[in-house]
Amino acid sequence: MKRILFRADDLGYSEAVNYGIEKSVKEGLVMSVGVMVNMPATLHGVELLIDTPAAFSLHTNISAGKPLSKPEDIPSLTGHDDMFKSSKEYRSSDDFVVKEEVLIEIEAQYRKFIELFDRKPDYFEGHAVNSPVFFEAMEHFAEVHGLKYSGIPEGEGPNALSDDAWITVGTTKVYLTMESMKEDYDPYRTLDKIMSNIHEDGVEMMICHPGYLDDYILKHSSLLIPRTQETAMLTDPAVAEKLRDLEIEIVSYREL
Repeated sequence: MKRILFRADDLGYSEAVNYGIEKSVKEGLVMSVGVMVNMPATLHGVELLIDTPAAFSLHTNISAGKPLSKPEDIPSLTGHDDMFKSSKEYRSSDDFVVKEEVLIEIEAQYRKFIELFDRKPDYFEGHAVNSPVFFEAMEHFAEVHGLKYSGIPEGEGPNALSDDAWITVGTTKVYLTMESMKEDYDPYRTLDKIMSNIHEDGVEMMICHPGYLDDYILKHSSLLIPRTQETAMLTDPAVAEKLRDLEIEIVSYREL
């Protein structure tokens, strides 16, 4: 059996990102969406998609926007302005995350997700930062709350995965691909590579960040043009037709 899961991260990051994800769900291949619950555009994004059959995750975020817990309770995660430290700060220094503190924020975001959706997330994962402590806390939290955790393979970086990197989600072996951070990134080429080397003992997952660009995302994210490229690819009828011709089934996290 040949199966692929297209995952869209970052719902709530900005209104333009939300519109790109909306199009990728309603007119495209995406059936699984990660929600950033602490952002100013969170409610806007949820309202666009809450009535769709997409699976939703808590896309736990400790590097963009303002925390939901009190900044004084999580000083390792926040700067002088009480906002989260940036992804750049995580990349440029040793791991400064304190496990007890990050668990406070994970709990706050988990409760916010339940408030928004009136249920637990369909899956549980994190907005990628270079912090082993963060992912250790995520795995612990998932075990305590019985959540379907989707982490990163041992020894892999959160923003770059080697070929054939895989994890187990539920009882399913999931092969992960995320190449949007590469300088020469082309989502069509990435998908062609996945389709030409598809693993029939599990599920392929292409982690995407579809979206459009607005003033907020231009000022707050280093990932820009790949968002628009992925939106185009994920909503391209020729791509959907090729998947059908190759008899590759599109699945969501609910089926893992």
